[in-house]
Amino acid sequence: MVNRYFILTLLLFSTLASYAGGYRVSLQGGRALAMGHAGVGVIDNAEGAFFNPAGLVHLEGRLEIAAGISFVSSEIKFQNSITGQYESTNNPVSTPFYVYSNYHINDQFSVGLSVFTPYGSVVEYDTDWAGSHLVNRIDLSAVYIQPHVAYKINEKLSVAAGPTFIIGAVDFNRNLNRTLTDLDGNRSNVTVKASGVTKVGWHASAMYRPMERLNIGATYRSEVIMNPSDGDATFNNVPNSPMTPFEDSKFSAELPLPAELLIGAAYEFDKWTIAVDYNRAFWNVYKSLDIQFENPNVPDSHNPRNYKDASTYRFGAQYQLNDMVALRAGYYFDETPVRKGYFAPETPRTDSHNFTIGAGINIGDHFRVDAALLYIYFDEIDASYDHYMEDGVAVPFGGAYKTSGFAPSIGITYKM
Repeated sequence: MVNRYFILTLLLFSTLASYAGGYRVSLQGGRALAMGHAGVGVIDNAEGAFFNPAGLVHLEGRLEIAAGISFVSSEIKFQNSITGQYESTNNPVSTPFYVYSNYHINDQFSVGLSVFTPYGSVVEYDTDWAGSHLVNRIDLSAVYIQPHVAYKINEKLSVAAGPTFIIGAVDFNRNLNRTLTDLDGNRSNVTVKASGVTKVGWHASAMYRPMERLNIGATYRSEVIMNPSDGDATFNNVPNSPMTPFEDSKFSAELPLPAELLIGAAYEFDKWTIAVDYNRAFWNVYKSLDIQFENPNVPDSHNPRNYKDASTYRFGAQYQLNDMVALRAGYYFDETPVRKGYFAPETPRTDSHNFTIGAGINIGDHFRVDAALLYIYFDEIDASYDHYMEDGVAVPFGGAYKTSGFAPSIGITYKM
């Protein structure tokens, strides 16, 4: 009997869940990226609209705009621990971007608007590979639109807050189970698509300057529950049989994107700037992914996730070589929220070590170009997902995973 509890979901929102911990690549600012993506305590340019909007009231310019793009290339290698079967992904390059702005109304108030893509991933295996019953392909994107208002209480303390508007989309394909085919031998599969998924959250931040050259900041982003209610599930190559009652259907689901706390400090001395950040993503809220299908012939899906809270530790440095050129480098360690037995190939996310370098070049009085390069090395692991059900029986799938990625980034800042 064909599995009636298939994990149609290993991706629709497992991938959205990969946003802030499951499979996160931090690319929200060219200057910050070169410094290990540490920026909560840094007051430098409009990139602070992402890291800590409260610091933007201390910028010297009346208006600042920062924009940039990254080119993410990643590879996942998999090998079955028993059979030795080898697979690797064919991931196309993805291009997350950001645009930040900040405008001083007066000495105490500034306002701004940000558009950025903090989450998103593309993972693509060869069709019908050993884990195709879990995933063949996933393409995830999300756009954040975030206005802010910042207020300087005094020269030492400032605060900021605003709403966050999220627009998400996903395109996911997997086989229905490990063996099912049509009459011509084509594997039965399902494609899940959802676009225009929207939700509203909020953010708040503070910046404290206890002494000259030292900044201490904090930013909090609220938990957001994504509720796609009009996605499409399309079934392909399904045998015409009462035992295979899979028909195209709309679906609805619910997925929490966890709250996140960022704390950071930056200190300037001589020609140096040193920055340290700590990030905590409260992933414990993500217990299970459940999907309800509008078509009564398609059984609903229940998929345990049981994530744990996870932390990221960031370190960065900048050396101002001269009035024109600044050199930067950094490192961050990113913990995985995935527990033992819940390791799925669509987001093969282990603890990672992230190394960054870059430079900033001032062009005249109004422009600066920031370039950065990120190398990501994920700890190798032999792990499994033990909660895929077929014919009422759990069928674990696992093996050894080796994942790495590169992300060059380029950005430009304008100030007046």
